[in-house]
Amino acid sequence: MTSSPGSLFVCIADQVVVFKVAGRASFTISADFKRVVHEMLQRGYRKFLLDLSECLIMDSTFLGVLAGAGSKLSGRSEPANGGTIELLCANARIADLLENLGVASLFKFISLKEARPQITAALQLIPIQATREETSRTCLEAHLTLMNVNPANVPRFKDVTKFIAEDLEKIKNQQS
Repeated sequence: MTSSPGSLFVCIADQVVVFKVAGRASFTISADFKRVVHEMLQRGYRKFLLDLSECLIMDSTFLGVLAGAGSKLSGRSEPANGGTIELLCANARIADLLENLGVASLFKFISLKEARPQITAALQLIPIQATREETSRTCLEAHLTLMNVNPANVPRFKDVTKFIAEDLEKIKNQQS
């Protein structure tokens, strides 16, 4: 069974940055998600909502990027930004992944009844712009974040991080 590639949408409604993932939340959209979150934090936004009603699954890279943003907003990784990330309609598989990785406490899980009705009206597709190097760097940072947030994740991801770091070095050497 193949799963659909992920698409990432964003809008701002009532001072909330709303993202929607349709399909797979994977490494292919992680760098762009991270970039937009960073831009919105720089602009002063502190409330984020991630609509997962059409999200099939998250890979470890997207989970790590999401955990990094949640950690930053909650104050776990640096002084608190006083913000929140709400996960709308996360399916049981995604909720289990977040719980098993020890990062579920970084987020507030909400149902459709708790969401603001107008938030998805103006969603716009974010085109994938990340280069191969940016994607690899994001993958490495995401897995390191998962290991830093929960040391129990080190055995799960130490080989992956080593592989990605080596791949990133090859990419840099090809560009030189």
